Amino acid sequence: MLNLPNILSLLRIILIPVLVGLFFLQNASAPVWATVVFVVAALTDWLDGYLARKWDQTSPFGAFIDPVADKLIVAVALILVLYKTPTWYLLLPVVIIIGREITVSALREWMAELGQRNVVKVSYVGKLKTAFQMISIACLIFYKPLLGLPIFEIGIGLLYVAAGLTLSSMFSYVKAAWPMLSTKA
Repeated sequence: MLNLPNILSLLRIILIPVLVGLFFLQNASAPVWATVVFVVAALTDWLDGYLARKWDQTSPFGAFIDPVADKLIVAVALILVLYKTPTWYLLLPVVIIIGREITVSALREWMAELGQRNVVKVSYVGKLKTAFQMISIACLIFYKPLLGLPIFEIGIGLLYVAAGLTLSSMFSYVKAAWPMLSTKA
């Protein structure tokens, strides 16, 4: 079912090659444009869910494509940032964030098979994690100082906050699902 919320989710996926292309463009304004593309994608993440609920346009396709689009754009952006600055202090939160996304996706899939998907629904900490993650990635893509502010370093700090929230939300989801995960077959 194609409606505006689902089109916005698909837009995030379509923006991935645009982000990659701009990221590698050899032009002084390329980081600005790559950041703009990422911010637009991040805003569609919020907007599609809001519109789907407000207009009662939720659908199975939307429930599938929204988290896929979110995880793809975040993973690609984090890999791009790590490619540009291949350091251990960026690798650590990138591994935590991508590892958590894989773990929680698998957990949600498993819980859905058990008919218990609501046990691992998105929490407030998960939403907060997403906000810090998106802002940090935008700062890391932008890279350069702005108005005397060390944007890249701010991005690193925010990425560590996002990684901490990432671990916290993952442990909350695992704890909530543990009774079903620890039963004998």
